[in-house]
Amino acid sequence: MTSRTICAALIAAGLSLTAGAARGEDWGRFRGPNGSGIADGGDYPTEFGPNLNVRWQAPVRTGKSSPVLTKKHVFLTAFEDKRLFTQCFDRSNGKLLWERAVERQRETDLHQLNEPSSMSPVTDGENVYVFFRDFGLISYTSAGEVRWKAPLGPSTNFMGLSSSPILDSGLLIVQADQVGGSYVAGFNLSNGETQWKTPRGEGQGWATPLIYKPPSGRSQIVTASRGWIGGHRLEDGKRLWGKAAISPAIVASPIVDGNTVYVFGYGIDGTSDFEGSFNQRDKDGDAVLGEEEYASSAFMVGLAKHTGDHDGVLTMPEWLSGVRSAVAPSSLVAFRFEDTDEPRELWRYKRAFNGVIPSALAYGGVLYLIKNGGILETLDAETGRSLKRGRIREAIEGYSASPVAADGKVYFTSEDGKVAVLRAAGEWEVLAVNDLGKEVYATPALSEGKLFIRTSEHLYCFAR
Repeated sequence: MTSRTICAALIAAGLSLTAGAARGEDWGRFRGPNGSGIADGGDYPTEFGPNLNVRWQAPVRTGKSSPVLTKKHVFLTAFEDKRLFTQCFDRSNGKLLWERAVERQRETDLHQLNEPSSMSPVTDGENVYVFFRDFGLISYTSAGEVRWKAPLGPSTNFMGLSSSPILDSGLLIVQADQVGGSYVAGFNLSNGETQWKTPRGEGQGWATPLIYKPPSGRSQIVTASRGWIGGHRLEDGKRLWGKAAISPAIVASPIVDGNTVYVFGYGIDGTSDFEGSFNQRDKDGDAVLGEEEYASSAFMVGLAKHTGDHDGVLTMPEWLSGVRSAVAPSSLVAFRFEDTDEPRELWRYKRAFNGVIPSALAYGGVLYLIKNGGILETLDAETGRSLKRGRIREAIEGYSASPVAADGKVYFTSEDGKVAVLRAAGEWEVLAVNDLGKEVYATPALSEGKLFIRTSEHLYCFAR
């Protein structure tokens, strides 16, 4: 049992083919319009690479956050030399217009696939807002001037916070789910002041929230974390409802298609030999694990430091309590809003998709879920019936980036930089697999026929 299987909380939310148009400036948050991963328009490239269909490329600093767009700019965050960077590129030619940095204020525990700048920025079409777990919130103008800063933290999360900020109705919304003191908060876009802050009891989670706007009635923030899905009123953060109805490890972000919300989570197999896992690490046989014995497991590090007596030593009872609290089947669950603020469960699909980081995609009445090894499953979005399960054979690596879609095509990006382009359908087929030659953890951005992808070394703009 690896830390990725237990809780790969990282870098780490859909609309139908005919859903509302996503304007170019609307890919302003992680995964685009309301976290759907879907753009409008056509003529997006199927085949591309470092020397094919490249509009421009630009070197980037180290980081795993995803690009967000305005009509004129592309924003990224990065981390180098203990400094937290915000970068702004010209959308038309890739020129670096400016970058700003702040010093990292503290060092929190992180999973090996997480990093200090992994939360994606968000933009209102002009200004940009960034959230660094080891600093707090910062807002810059499009010219790189500091508008305001709002220090936050420290936070306690075994794998490190990774929920990206979102914005709506003049509020910057942050979901910070951790071992203790979880909350969701709304900050004033103009000055960074806290408008409201609501405590949460969910515990650790890593998903980015979304906004559900009913045809009539008040908008609400839909959150998913640690076995719970819930809703908070947008204007004041009041808790409207909550259901202990999802799997305990929530890394993938929820998505909404019309009045239906889909949430994927995973749990630990209850038949695992937990005591055997502990004893294998207990090299000196003293019935406790010291840091040198558990250091390779982020989950064990978290249990030792932040549960039990917080002494940095892991006992067998502490270990068993921690893993047994996460025993549950992995499942994708659909909830439907009807005539009330609280949705009902529509269907539930259980599958051993442990360790899934990418969010699902809802596109054209089909749900797409990708697993490490390039294993892809499609489901009927209305019934949860499995339509096809297979492997993208030319892209069998790990997956951190979430799928995105446009123009009847779905893009899946592996950590090794293979971008598979599929014809969108329940009975999907691979149209092309493009090799970028470098690692990719960031989710691509789509807009106006262009595909923006961040690798470990470059930001690319691909277009036909």
